[in-house]
Parts: sequence; C-alpha cells; structure tokens
Amino acid sequence: MLMLLGYLMVATFMILIMTRRLSALVALILVPLIFGVVAGHGADLGPMAVDGLAKLAPTAALLLFAVLFFAIMIDAGLFEPLVTRILRFAGDDPVRVAVGTAMMASVVSLDGDGATTALITITAFLPVYRRLGMNPLVLAVILASANTVINLAPWGGPTGRVAAALRLDVADVFVPLLPAMVAGIVATFGIAWYLGRAERRRLAAAPGGGSSPSTDSASIVAPLIGGEVDAATAALRRPRLFVVNLLLTIAVIGLAVLHIVPLPLVFMVGLSIALMVNYPRLNDQRDRLAAHAATALPILILILAAGVFTGVMAGTGMVDAMAKGAMTTIPPSLGPWLGPITAFMAAPLTFALSNDAFYFGVVPVIAQTAAQYGIAPVEIGRASLLAQPIHALSPLLAALYFSSGLLGVDVGALQRFALKWACLLTLVLIATAWLTGAIT
Repeated sequence: MLMLLGYLMVATFMILIMTRRLSALVALILVPLIFGVVAGHGADLGPMAVDGLAKLAPTAALLLFAVLFFAIMIDAGLFEPLVTRILRFAGDDPVRVAVGTAMMASVVSLDGDGATTALITITAFLPVYRRLGMNPLVLAVILASANTVINLAPWGGPTGRVAAALRLDVADVFVPLLPAMVAGIVATFGIAWYLGRAERRRLAAAPGGGSSPSTDSASIVAPLIGGEVDAATAALRRPRLFVVNLLLTIAVIGLAVLHIVPLPLVFMVGLSIALMVNYPRLNDQRDRLAAHAATALPILILILAAGVFTGVMAGTGMVDAMAKGAMTTIPPSLGPWLGPITAFMAAPLTFALSNDAFYFGVVPVIAQTAAQYGIAPVEIGRASLLAQPIHALSPLLAALYFSSGLLGVDVGALQRFALKWACLLTLVLIATAWLTGAIT
C-alpha cells in the first residue's frame, strides 16, 4: 500500500507540473502533505517537513549566495575585458566567430542563469553571424553546449536539484564530475571549430564568396560589454577593482573546487567581500541585491520546497517501499550497472520530463533501488546529470523558445540541427565520468 501511494504521489506531482495545473513550488509542498495524510502520518508531517528543510538548507544557501556572487561580478564589469577581447578575436572569420561564441557562452554561463547567458551571447554574436551570412543554428548549438556543461557547477540548477532530491552534499556530486566538465568544454570547442569550418566552406562556395564586413562587432554590443553604456550601467562598473575582483573570484572558485571550506560559507564570504569592496555604500548594496532577487529567489524557494517533498517521502517510508517494488522488476544481472544505465536513460527521460519532475520524482526511486546493489546514491545523482545537453532541447523547456525567438529560427529546425551534437556531447560526458570513476 505504501509503495502504491508513493508511486501515485510521484505520478500526481509529475502530471500536475507537466500539465501546468500547479507550479513546481506549489506541487512540491502540497502534494506530499496530502499523500502523507492519506498514508496515516498526519500528526508526523510537521517534523518530517522540518527535517527535510534542515537537510537542504546548506544547498539552498549555496545556490543563493553563488548566484548573487557572480551577478555582482558581472555588475562590476569583471568579464568585460575578456568579452571585448573575444569579440576582437572573432573578427570576420567564421571559425574564430564560432570559437569566440563558445568562449563567451562559457564565461557568461558562470552566473548560473541560462536566460542571461542566451541574451548576452545571442545579442553579442547574432549581428556578426548575420553580417557574415553564417547559420544562426550554429550559434544555438554552441550556446546550448557550453551552457549545459557549465551549468553542472553547484550553483547551476540541475546539480542543486539532484543534491536536494537525494539529500547529498553538493560538493560530493560536483567535484568528481570536474573531469567530465573539462572534457565537455573541450568537446564544445571542438564542435564550434568543426561547425565554423563547415560555415567557412559553405560561405566560400556561395556566390560572392561570403559577405564583406561593414561594422565593428564590438560596437554592436557596446551596451552589454562596456562600450558606450547608459549612465546607470556605467555607474555599476568598477574597472579600477578589476584585479581585486579577479583574485577574489579565483580564490572563491579554487576553494569551491578544493572543498577546503564548506561551499555555502565560501560563497557567503565571497559575496560579502564583493559587496563591501565594490559597493561600500549600504544603499548600493541593497539595490544590487534587489536587482538580482528575481534570478536568485526562484531557485532558492524551489530547493526549500523540495525539502518538504523529500522529507515526507523519506519519513513516511514511501521511497523505501518504492525502491523495494522496483527491485522486483530489475534483473539481478543489471543491478550493478544502474549507474551507467541511469546516465543513458536520463537522455530520453530529461527530454520528456522537466528537471523538477525527473530529479524530484524519478531519481530518488532509482537511487534507493541502486543502494540495494551497493551503488551509492551520489553516483546515481552524478549519472542523472550527464544528459543535460539533450534536456536543453526538450520542448518543455522555456529557454528553448526564448533562444529560438531571439535567433529568429523555428524550434523544430533548431532541435533537428542540434540533436546530434547534443547526443555527442552527452556521450563525451558519460564516457569521461565512467573513465574517471564518477560513475562505476
């Protein structure tokens, strides 16, 4: 009975958010409470929910302060010199333009906000692509490839979700995946180089042998990268503090990777120093935090809401019952292979499901089942992240329509063009994670 209630609860949660009857936030809170009452644990739900919240508080703090830290660094203009050099490097050669796109998307993705990455990268490079006659779908592929790999960082959405769903330390999920991320970035640059060469050949064979440049690409995106910006944006820049901000960012990222200090504390201290150094006036600090609240708060409240969901699932024993039921359907010979099986199954599942439905509804059951075969939940968590390049093409993802709208291309055409590259990048991530022991 408990197993059936658990599966029914997960199915109800997934249906409600996939059909948009409820937001993920509301469903994560109300659905488990209702099913907890049905399961006969009405009097115990409070302590279960609070226990779930307590276990996810460090993850929520990490995501909040990391997003704010990188947002402040962007406000202060830390990445402006690099972005300007990238645009100058790109020039009018399709290969360098494609590689420059990968560079910019990788840098801007550090703030963990996919919409910001798409807006800045597309606004910066689309005029260059149009001027040269390059296919804008190439830009879409490179942008999505870089963004999905960089978003495996702890302050990206997927890693935070899986850590919340499985009640794991984010660093335990993230650090072993670093080699896979490096391989993914290398593969992204390889894809960019290949597509750039293909565009160079296509344009050379076209009548007229390509386009003649008429404007400087850096001037097109001056409002975004620090050229002739408006007064409000210029007032936020701190060019004299470039070296200080660079050293602070390197220190924060270094401590995050080495895991010497708990990750939430690293970004809490980093944000405090960044605000104090760049915006010493209290009103300015308040304005900066308010300006980025729309980016930081949604992921924070989603993780806290997930605490209720996971707390009730664990406290009522539903997840254990569901895992025992799932074990009866898995041949014993396949049990030890649930790590790589999860990585490959994540591709169709994350394409068909939202991140919330997959990580909060499906992954905990797989992890609990895998535990019966001696596979640590953290390995299942890592494996479930490796298909994010394919998830980026999911028709359920708002970012897909946002990017296609900015590029002026058909969503279906974008999916058809990008799918093979997303599959290739996913295979690179899975292979590297397997070879380095992140999944076994």
